[in-house]
Amino acid sequence: MKNYIKNCFNTLQEMKFFLLLWSTQAFSGLGSAMTSYALVVWSYTQQGSALMTALLMVSSYAPYVLLSIFAGALSDRWNKKITMLACDTVAALTTVTMLLLLRADALRLWHLYLLNAVNGLMNTVQQPAAEVATTRLLPEKYYQKVGGLRYFSNSLNSILSPVIATAVLGIAGMEAVVAFDLFSFGVAFLTLAFAIRIPEKKETAKSGEKLLSSVKKGIGYLKQEKGIFHLILFLAAINLVASIYDAAFPAMMLSRNGGSARVLGIANAVIGITMLAGSILASFIKAPKSRVRVICNCLLLSMSTENFLLAFGRTPLVWYIGGFLGWIPIPLMSTNLDAIMRLHVPEPMQGRVYSVRNSLQYFTIPLGYFLGGVLVDAVFEPLMAAQDAGSILVKLFGSGKGSGAAFLFCVIAFAGIGVCLYFRHDWHLWELENIKMTDLSGKEA
Repeated sequence: MKNYIKNCFNTLQEMKFFLLLWSTQAFSGLGSAMTSYALVVWSYTQQGSALMTALLMVSSYAPYVLLSIFAGALSDRWNKKITMLACDTVAALTTVTMLLLLRADALRLWHLYLLNAVNGLMNTVQQPAAEVATTRLLPEKYYQKVGGLRYFSNSLNSILSPVIATAVLGIAGMEAVVAFDLFSFGVAFLTLAFAIRIPEKKETAKSGEKLLSSVKKGIGYLKQEKGIFHLILFLAAINLVASIYDAAFPAMMLSRNGGSARVLGIANAVIGITMLAGSILASFIKAPKSRVRVICNCLLLSMSTENFLLAFGRTPLVWYIGGFLGWIPIPLMSTNLDAIMRLHVPEPMQGRVYSVRNSLQYFTIPLGYFLGGVLVDAVFEPLMAAQDAGSILVKLFGSGKGSGAAFLFCVIAFAGIGVCLYFRHDWHLWELENIKMTDLSGKEA
């Protein structure tokens, strides 16, 4: 027992700066998630359009995708702590701007698109800096625990944000949600500024490498490492399917017979609880013999369950079960993906490689959101509205608004399964298994 307590204490000592950073950033993330959830509900009630709501995410991801390839090269040169603080500050200023417009009753949807674009730009620069900071704050043996802890905080936020945001919206309005967001930002900012020291490497600070040359090195690494490159392509294809899902999900939950803002909130809470359970499992599970197999199997399970239950289910209970089955394997997939990237990409190259990865892996997200919105509003909803009461499509997917989104879920279910099966037979992915990796005990596996 003494040894166990001693080991726990040593672990906390070794992880203390990361845990401090993680917990305060997670708290800030809760505030941001509450604001995002409230804005989705607000925008859909304003326009009743899946496309208009999806464009909120498109405007956020577009600069992230377009500029990530350069941001990582810059991040490798800049002080990581200052970069994160500066980006957080600008993002907070956009929230203040939104609050002022809201109080003046002048907030419009196009304002949110513009503010989201600025936030996306800040996230573009901050994300590779945060990835490298995490690597520097942690010993290698804790990499898988990091993935689990991240999903723990994300899932906890998914549980709490719709519940708290709905309650605060009903009691005190949108302004109170935004005020909480700013308070949580302040806690995270002050903690990072005064309580956390992120080691800076001398060679990074004095680097005279030109920006384009640095970017080319990141691209060149992926050209050489085919396994990592094809893994990124796999995730890019999955992200396309997943973002179409994300665009259609609130439209169906808010408009289909049996759906409402309350049902959407419960569905998000169920997904959050599921990810919480999955993240706890991922944090403690032993490193697998084949991380690639885990990634492929987890994504196949996710794609082949939730989408079908959303498509054919007619009650919230069935949709909630779909959310559980679709999201329970995702934390385990993510922790193994994160471990592969950290173990295979040299730390001095991580900022550059992660930035190129972000452009390649996430460029399909704004595309998917846009496609999802267009497909719901202009293709599947009109198609279902034109069906006779006894048609096969009505029997399968129901009638009324939201039935078109259900039809779309059936289509993307087959698309997601196809992507998983295709990349499961990609031998470049399995080459990653031939490289000796490190398990949680520090021994080569």
